[in-house]
Amino acid sequence: MEDFTGFQRDLLYVISGANQPSGQDIKDEIELYYSKEINHGRLYPNLDTLVNKKLVEKGELDLRTNYYAITDEGNRAIQERQEWESQYVNF
Repeated sequence: MEDFTGFQRDLLYVISGANQPSGQDIKDEIELYYSKEINHGRLYPNLDTLVNKKLVEKGELDLRTNYYAITDEGNRAIQERQEWESQYVNF
């Protein structure tokens, strides 16, 4: 996950914590966290990057709406990131 942006990592975390969210669902969650509007030109290319890297799969809910789901590889990437972070952050 070292070659991803923080935004892409945040998208991965949101998708991981939801049950096949739509792009709009992801956008809503990210906007809450970032406290600002995220435009489609930023959101969807970054989601496509995660799909192309096989961390997320994309499917159709209906003719207009796609869903996103974390893959096993995506879960592994999150787990590795959390293990790395835990070396430096103690609560």
